[in-house]
Amino acid sequence: MKDKNIVEEKSFDFAVRVVKLYKYLTTVKQEFVMSKQLLRSGTSIGANISEAQQAQSQMDFLSKMSISLKESYESDYWIRLLYHTDYLNEEEYESIISDCRTITKLLVSIIKSTKTNNQ
Repeated sequence: MKDKNIVEEKSFDFAVRVVKLYKYLTTVKQEFVMSKQLLRSGTSIGANISEAQQAQSQMDFLSKMSISLKESYESDYWIRLLYHTDYLNEEEYESIISDCRTITKLLVSIIKSTKTNNQ
């Protein structure tokens, strides 16, 4: 049985939340630009983590995980912008930004430990 991959699970759950938020923002709030940007960056995190699991080398793994990290930072930006432009209320914001930042912390840790183990 395969061990649980926490960052992969959390990034998938986050992607599901982002898709649902996108649907809400486009149908209820009629917001199409920022929500599309968040949809792209928020779903890309998990896609790159998933790709990293099949990396051809340690450098390939680091590259994919680094892309995931960049996408998590971008997602953080779009979530903050949606909140500060009143598309998200404080409760919605706090909930999803917390998930995003947890994934960011996990990715930073994985990247740092992988680099340390390679030296």
